[in-house]
Amino acid sequence: MTEKATFAGGCFWCMVKPFDQFDGIEKVVSGYIGGHVENPTYEQVKTGTTGHLEAVEITFQPDVFPYEQLLDIFWQQIDPTDNEGQFQDRGPQYRPAIFVHNEKQRGLAEKSKQTLAASGRFQKPVVTEILDAVPFYEAEDYHQDFYKKSPDEYKEDLAKSGRVEFIKDNWEKVDA
Repeated sequence: MTEKATFAGGCFWCMVKPFDQFDGIEKVVSGYIGGHVENPTYEQVKTGTTGHLEAVEITFQPDVFPYEQLLDIFWQQIDPTDNEGQFQDRGPQYRPAIFVHNEKQRGLAEKSKQTLAASGRFQKPVVTEILDAVPFYEAEDYHQDFYKKSPDEYKEDLAKSGRVEFIKDNWEKVDA
């Protein structure tokens, strides 16, 4: 049996690869969630006026790859203290959020957020929202598996985004 997990963490191009490499992860789809326009296009969403966030929807086998592990990966891909966008991508369509599909996910997401907030890892408050999952709209085909289809452009975008440095500075430190 599979479940879905949906995470917004800035540019969806950078949110696919971290999840797309484990047994138990069946599919990672780039798309849009949370807005007021049905079947939005990238051109509409990038204006920041549709209410949608760029996100990834992950189909996973919880008995092989538990939701808690997905949450751990998610937190380590974002700046949970920045609700105005992520890294070089600014605007409401790039803010981070966890979209929960059931009460079990909600409980686990809330617990993980509280644990992170209490960890002292960040000087500013953890502001990433936990929201109910609403319709998810798959992004255009050219956005799917972008890191595989356009590896040079993906690497260039990732390198200039500031994401890699943030992750290194905040997550790859040896914990005392």
